[in-house]
Amino acid sequence: MHTAQSTPANAAVGTNRAEVARLFTAEQAAEVLQVPPSWLRKKAAAGAIPHTRIGRHLRFSAGDLQRLVAAGQRGPADARRG
Repeated sequence: MHTAQSTPANAAVGTNRAEVARLFTAEQAAEVLQVPPSWLRKKAAAGAIPHTRIGRHLRFSAGDLQRLVAAGQRGPADARRG
């Protein structure tokens, strides 16, 4: 005899909480990056920085934050230019 197993609703779409990346609010992301939340909101609205929109909600993934840091990294000045 075959019995039906109950599965969580999110299993039907092939995902679970462990697979969903944590998303940060502008305030949380700003704290991590040590910048004002208003700066993040302004840059996101202009499409200048990576972000995620869930409906009207602005969110940032860990990958978004890593890309922001990488984009801002600068190496030592090239001595030949001096």
